[in-house]
Amino acid sequence: MTKRAGRERAGRFLAEGAQAVREALRYGQVYEVFVTEIAAARNSELVDEARAADVPVSTVTDRAADGLSETVTPQGIVAVCELLDVSLDEALAEPKLVAVLVGVSDPGNAGTVTRVADAAGASAVIFAGDTVDPHNGKCVRASTGSVFHLPLARSRNITAVFDACRKAGLRLVAADGHAKTDLTRVDLSQPTAWVFGSEAHGLDPEVLDAVDDVVNVPIFGKAESLNLATAAAVCLYAGHLR
Repeated sequence: MTKRAGRERAGRFLAEGAQAVREALRYGQVYEVFVTEIAAARNSELVDEARAADVPVSTVTDRAADGLSETVTPQGIVAVCELLDVSLDEALAEPKLVAVLVGVSDPGNAGTVTRVADAAGASAVIFAGDTVDPHNGKCVRASTGSVFHLPLARSRNITAVFDACRKAGLRLVAADGHAKTDLTRVDLSQPTAWVFGSEAHGLDPEVLDAVDDVVNVPIFGKAESLNLATAAAVCLYAGHLR
């Protein structure tokens, strides 16, 4: 389950670290928890919470825990969870603010944007095109549990994602550092789907042509650019702060 193919076959994924396991137990479907002796002592309340919910808890060696980890610094506690993604229609059932990730391959960026979307009150996060699996261990950990808080949908068909967003009444607004219009000049009064691309390559011209607006986040100092998560935070909060 540390590989995408294995997760797809099993219908399950691993949530690693105390925060992710805590949110999984409270908001997800957990089948089992693996924990080292040291991590069990450090996170006794999580072990008790799992057992109270009739979730099996198994003590494993540090070596076994490392084998379950996709991160550089394993925390010694891992939950086996049911996959989280839902259909586009379900994710967009009550849309107000949506984050759409297109071609984002870095799991840390994808997880952090999911965390930002959760904090900003987004109603869903959609992983479109050739984008990292939201169940990737690094993505889950970077989200600090936010993957369990709001609907996640996946589709390799970007056109289908955009069509579903429009059908749900969302206006598609893409963030692009080269856009001529800045964030302060776009209408965010109606439900919005913010479209974000790869930090390294941005969004393809075809994607930019397919949205309703393309805007940049204005930079007032000498910084060359903003990273993806920071730009996403500014955009997703923009409608709240006007």
